[in-house]
Amino acid sequence: MSGSVDTSFRLPKAILFDLDGTLIDSAPDIASAVNELLDGRGLPPLTLAQVKSMIGNGIEKLVERAFAASGRPLSRTGLDEANREMAPIYRRHLTHWTRPMPGAVEALARLHVAGIRLGVATNKPQVATREILLHFGLLERLGAIVGGDAVTRKKPAPEALLLALEQLGTEPHEALMVGDSITDVEAARAAGLPVAIIRGGYTQIPADELGADLVCDSLLDLPAALNGVRNAA
Repeated sequence: MSGSVDTSFRLPKAILFDLDGTLIDSAPDIASAVNELLDGRGLPPLTLAQVKSMIGNGIEKLVERAFAASGRPLSRTGLDEANREMAPIYRRHLTHWTRPMPGAVEALARLHVAGIRLGVATNKPQVATREILLHFGLLERLGAIVGGDAVTRKKPAPEALLLALEQLGTEPHEALMVGDSITDVEAARAAGLPVAIIRGGYTQIPADELGADLVCDSLLDLPAALNGVRNAA
């Protein structure tokens, strides 16, 4: 069975997607950027698994965690300086090793054809998000794109989700958040949305233990799982 469904769950008019670990596998590029930053400070590289565990709360938190894992935790001033250093490095590592997650392209196409409004709510910066989505041909399917720097507070705060829904002209109770981590679950709950989790993302907590309304093995299973919800309703 591709997904487990809460039978009280309703078919959405709009779906918001997280980006990293949900629509795209960006960890290799992010690891390359992190290790370039660390190398410039004379620090050894982190493993891909280490960097994966740090993704999800924005670049600033990523940089903070990377230096802490390297045994060189930074002061507030040092962290500000490292983030300024990271910005151009990060922009050079957006699409070289990054790939769409399994089923992402097909799922967005099917949901778009079905008339469901689609958007992205991510902690990744807005410009970087648009560049990645354009590179992989996903931009045209999306009616709203909200990056972490487009709101005052990043996920797990609800602002990005609420702004994306406003752009899509959809109320929270008519929508669904699709992500891969506890950050997405908490953001969805704070915004009043049901939430689906896709296995295989960047969560350190097993997908079935995140408290989502729906869990799917991949994005390719999402349209069928939602049709199951429609048939159960």
